[in-house]
Amino acid sequence: QVQLVESGGGLVQPGGSLRLSCAASGSIYSINAMGWYRQAPGKQRELVARNTGDGSTNYADSVKGRFTISRDNAKNTVYLQMNSLKPEDTAVYYCNAKIIPRTSWAPFDYWGQGTQVTVSS
Repeated sequence: QVQLVESGGGLVQPGGSLRLSCAASGSIYSINAMGWYRQAPGKQRELVARNTGDGSTNYADSVKGRFTISRDNAKNTVYLQMNSLKPEDTAVYYCNAKIIPRTSWAPFDYWGQGTQVTVSS
């Protein structure tokens, strides 16, 4: 079994910062891409940031220059540092990882349970 466990969400004032963490655990052979998505009420889930595992990253235009994704491969963990937060960043943030489990030769998409980020004064 493979699990993604997120932490670090919460309530923050506009202009503030939060750091999200997502740790993958279980029967893992290898991890390819890891990233973060978010879903605001009444909106579709959207990509926030992604680390492909070969050193490349990509970001949604709305977060470029404010958010930074990083990864600790030794800990199977991905982080999202969020600075200069805005009310429109309010959403449930989901961790996503493309993982090859030990029981398979093919990668599967795994999702975390989601963590709420609320930006409000």
